[in-house]
Amino acid sequence: MKKLMTLVLIFTVTTMSFAQKDEVKAIEKALKNSNFADAKSAVAAAEGLMSNMDDKMKAKFLFLKAQALYANGAASDSDIDKAISTLGELKSHESSIGKLRYTEDANEMKTEIYNSFLKKANEAFNSKDLGVASKAYANIYKISPKDTVYLYNAALLAAQNNDYNTSLEYFIELKNLGFTGIKMNYVATNKETGGEEFFPEKSNRDFAVKTLKTHIKPEDRLEESKRANIVKNIAFIYVSQGNNEKALGAIKDARDEFPEDNNLILTEATIQIKVGNNEKAFELFREALKKEPDNPDLNYNVGITAMEVEQYDVAKSAFEQTLKLKPDYANAALNLSFLEVNKGNAMNDEMNTLGNSAADNKRYDELKSQKNDLFKAGAEILEKFVANNPNLNNADIYNQLANIYSALGEMDKYKTYKEMAKSNGSDN
Repeated sequence: MKKLMTLVLIFTVTTMSFAQKDEVKAIEKALKNSNFADAKSAVAAAEGLMSNMDDKMKAKFLFLKAQALYANGAASDSDIDKAISTLGELKSHESSIGKLRYTEDANEMKTEIYNSFLKKANEAFNSKDLGVASKAYANIYKISPKDTVYLYNAALLAAQNNDYNTSLEYFIELKNLGFTGIKMNYVATNKETGGEEFFPEKSNRDFAVKTLKTHIKPEDRLEESKRANIVKNIAFIYVSQGNNEKALGAIKDARDEFPEDNNLILTEATIQIKVGNNEKAFELFREALKKEPDNPDLNYNVGITAMEVEQYDVAKSAFEQTLKLKPDYANAALNLSFLEVNKGNAMNDEMNTLGNSAADNKRYDELKSQKNDLFKAGAEILEKFVANNPNLNNADIYNQLANIYSALGEMDKYKTYKEMAKSNGSDN
């Protein structure tokens, strides 16, 4: 009886071995004919036999599985994810057994996938298909985790595409990785085109400048840290999701890390206003301005932040201070004008509710007069700005003046400023 059981056991194992070889051969045959659907079916059949494969057979199976899933680049996103994971499993397996039979092939395949995703990402970005570009950049990172800059690109594009859940996931991963994006860029100017070009290595740049002599003006340019931008984006996404507590927690972490970053102070101020804590917000505004009272950009950013949350008095004061510090700051003048015009436009709501009674007509005339006065105040701000900047080349300023005078019915001035806008590059 013992001999019979032994024979049965040997027979079973032998049969299992033949089954493994048959399934693996079926995958190979399907791949040879580029029949990836049959190859995937054969992979699924062989999967159940994998635990009984020897090391050599397992390595071969994993490589064939990755090929079947990748399908020469025609695979779905989920299958490509599986292919990348399988290649990683193959390399770990061969490393553990000390036999690198398929590792070089796997590396070549990963390079092919990497390049195909890079091409796909760049083409999608150029055609403004942000969702596809984001996914492709994320896949590049999966293939080559050392290239964290691609995960950063994926996070930014996902946010621009309003895919905030995906963007948040990527930004949090970057934060946990300690990603900064700080690197040295090697730049030189192309003699023929006159444009700046970036080189992957200093040696490549120097070869183009010194040996080929196709480039001039070599420069080593250190890229700034993206760390603060990452934590700010995390906070803003939490705000957009209504998760204000997490947003404040994220911005606190950011400010602990970058205590001198005034943009982070303004970010926290914005969040504090969104949660109804105006007093804390204005305390933060004062803190930022105390650090850099003579910084026109900071004053302008305070104005924009205050304007966005309808704190118009604070915005007005900040824009006025911006112009004191930098009299040619066109956007500050524009926004000061908008504040006056918007106050005038706000009167439309009441004007539209009035009837035809004598009292209503009188009230209408009063409101119209006040509205016109506010429009004129908006125009005066810009005309003063134009007078103080006689060489101004800003179509937006002239278009705003034209729009105001059109609303006031002063068509001569409207035509004058419309022509000035056109002569300064406006298409409107």
